[in-house]
Amino acid sequence: MNWLEDTNVRNALWLKHRSDSIDGDRESGRSPHGVVAMTTKYNGLYEEPAYGVPEVAVYLKVPYTTLRYWLTGFGKLPPIIEPVDCAPIRLSFLNLLECHALAGMRKIYNLRLPKVRSALRKIGKDFPQPHPLISEVFKTDRKDLFIERMGRTINVSQHRDQLSLDFFRMHLERVEIDPKGLFRFFPFVVGPRASEPKTIEINPMIGFGKPVIAGTAISTAIIASRFNARESVTELAEEYGCIPQQIEEAIRWERALPVAA
Repeated sequence: MNWLEDTNVRNALWLKHRSDSIDGDRESGRSPHGVVAMTTKYNGLYEEPAYGVPEVAVYLKVPYTTLRYWLTGFGKLPPIIEPVDCAPIRLSFLNLLECHALAGMRKIYNLRLPKVRSALRKIGKDFPQPHPLISEVFKTDRKDLFIERMGRTINVSQHRDQLSLDFFRMHLERVEIDPKGLFRFFPFVVGPRASEPKTIEINPMIGFGKPVIAGTAISTAIIASRFNARESVTELAEEYGCIPQQIEEAIRWERALPVAA
């Protein structure tokens, strides 16, 4: 089995688990248009302001100006993603995942922002719910966005439906959900590619939502500061019970982060 086949199998299982987890924690209501809406309930900690724009820009490797545009529209257009706090702008963990999903749409699938805006408007009207970028499973033909409803594929970025296309499943490849329905986010350390290991984790339940070595509560910032104080990778790995590659990834991750003024 090659990496693409393996990724598709793992993603199919993940998407099924995410669907089961989210569907099991929804309340139905009725939108102003008479459409039954499914409101997803997330852990309250996921909605707390936790990240600044410069921080998220570096975590996701998205230009700062681009991220601000997504969050504000620069006052000319509605934001694509509504930050939990606006003055100053602060993002929640769910906002972070939304930005990650949008970055994937732009980088990996090269979707244009007007298509994304159109899709989110249609979902907001016909299938209202919070955080659709992470609660919906999108498909794309690299031109438009589609969702599935009642076994039917619906084009949500155009006014007319286009069916029977060769789709690629839109997914958050770097996001996992544990058996309790809790999110784990593994940002790219070097760049978005299939071979990138899931070594760094961002999880609001661990370390106040700051980056740690995956599967531990070991802060990447502490690892990097100790390395900068001339402790060796081997010494740090032995003390923390990690392998050297994990320590190296933590240091590599921190080197990409902005230095506090």
